[in-house]
Amino acid sequence: MWRQKQTKELFYDMSTILTIIKLLGGLAMFLYGMEIMGDGLKQGSGAALKNVLGKMTQNVVMGVLTGALVTAIIQSSTATIVLTVGLIGAGILNLRQAVGIVMGANIGTTITAQIIRLMDLEAGETSLLNFFKPDTLAPIALILGIVLFMFVGKNTSKNVGMICLGFGILFSGLMYMTDAVEPLADSPAFVGVLTYFQDMPVLGIFTGLVLTVIVQSSSAMVGILQALSSTDALTFDIIYPMIMGINLGTCVTTAMVCAIGTGKDAKRTGVVHIVFNTLGTVIFMIAMLVLRRFGLFGALWGSIADSGTIANFQTLFNLITAIVLLPFTGWLMKIACTWVKEEPPKEDKYPELSALDKKLMISPTVALGQAGRSLGVMARAALDNTKLALAQFKAYSEERATEIAECEEKLDNFADASDNFLIELFQYVENERDNRQLNMVMQCVPAVERIGDYATNYDEMAKKLHEAGQSFSESAQRELDILGGAVEEIIGLTAAALQQDDENIARRIEPLEEVIDDMVLLLRDRHAARLRQGICTVDTSLVFMEVLTLLERAADQCSSIAMLMLGRHNEEIMKNHHLYLQELHESGDRSYVDELEGRKAEFLSPLESIQ
Repeated sequence: MWRQKQTKELFYDMSTILTIIKLLGGLAMFLYGMEIMGDGLKQGSGAALKNVLGKMTQNVVMGVLTGALVTAIIQSSTATIVLTVGLIGAGILNLRQAVGIVMGANIGTTITAQIIRLMDLEAGETSLLNFFKPDTLAPIALILGIVLFMFVGKNTSKNVGMICLGFGILFSGLMYMTDAVEPLADSPAFVGVLTYFQDMPVLGIFTGLVLTVIVQSSSAMVGILQALSSTDALTFDIIYPMIMGINLGTCVTTAMVCAIGTGKDAKRTGVVHIVFNTLGTVIFMIAMLVLRRFGLFGALWGSIADSGTIANFQTLFNLITAIVLLPFTGWLMKIACTWVKEEPPKEDKYPELSALDKKLMISPTVALGQAGRSLGVMARAALDNTKLALAQFKAYSEERATEIAECEEKLDNFADASDNFLIELFQYVENERDNRQLNMVMQCVPAVERIGDYATNYDEMAKKLHEAGQSFSESAQRELDILGGAVEEIIGLTAAALQQDDENIARRIEPLEEVIDDMVLLLRDRHAARLRQGICTVDTSLVFMEVLTLLERAADQCSSIAMLMLGRHNEEIMKNHHLYLQELHESGDRSYVDELEGRKAEFLSPLESIQ
């Protein structure tokens, strides 16, 4: 008897262990499927995400709709909020826009549960609806996904293939979880635990919260509930507190993300998410307890909750919460601003140079777009520093020198930060177009940094002349003004081309670079003549010649950047920049010639008129 009892207990223990293993295995497949599907959706729609979030959130209602839409696309409310935090850091979104997105993200995440409810689909043997049942849909999605991903070369097809593969793996994991929990229907211990939850809704909320923090996915936790519903042991009064707890659990992850290495508005976004979800849970729980206390919807509370019931309650809970709290958006913002105090503002002329937030990598295309715009701002900062440095030759100023040094430090810091950011971004970029763009940005950063370095060189040379009590002759200074104006113009074109990602602007750079080369040749000859005539000293001549060389190099860097921009989409330019430039100069292209002649009239002719 003793041996039989021991064997029976061992059997139950092994059975429980195997059930847990199968459940965790199914959960792993579910989470991996969600990850793959989300990656495919982000890769396919990433280019539009920033525009959607930035342009469609001008009022709170549109923000809610946009947050719901984006979350439904990328299948993760946490991912949407992380992306929102990154865009706040980049200056693309403000706190008011973020509040609407947070409200909408909770609604959008319920789409996963609505898809999963297909598990409840019932159809006859000959019905076409059988194709939409998970045990049929999952293998169809897997077959289609692997064909598109492995045997079709286009990036778009690969993205669709990833979505299908993720969808198939997700449903396979869900079915595996459902099979694993079926034996629990006959387990007295399992039924006893559920009965305990039935009498303790607060415990249900806490359990849902803790498990969501562990699993790091509210969709996965709802999916587990939907799998457990196949045992017919879950009643409505058990599942509704758990869903509320699951909703609260998502706040913990996003609060951590918003708190680490972010600005004030990003932290406030995390606070808004916590307050919004907490208030929604409290209000809804009170409403549910009141309804039950007065016997309303009497048959509902003890009814068996299937997958559809769980999906519908999650959707209604998040939708009603958003509608109820929508009028109190301003109040939520005030709470967040009170919680996260405002610091005295520090003037930052180039905030975009601090906008490469790694949270943007959740959508590589958005991260890459922000890197390109920040690079354009870097070029604009280099232009501003060039203007300040060239002004030092007219009247040297220590205050101006300090400003130049501070800007140069920002440029160097951005160059270092962008190198780390772009190198890490490489592992997330999967299509050829984005890969070429990333290569272009990486090569442009050191080119812009060198343009900024030249500005500090001008400042150092101007300081040298100032300390020696020397200056350029009137003619030399006038010549430098005209050449400096041309170089400032070409750096400005480069900055605009990068910020706007505009190849038409980039094409205007090379004609001006050719004119600058001609100007430098002319000025070298002239200055050599002045030196022979004794008009200029040897010391000032050496400085002047060095300035000419550096200005020419700055223009060359701009030309290189233009070629990189044009070459990323043109194989011939990418293979041989020099051959392309040679053919361009010799081709007599009308637009090139017109731009060239216009720049000669603007800069070279006035230079030639100086005696």
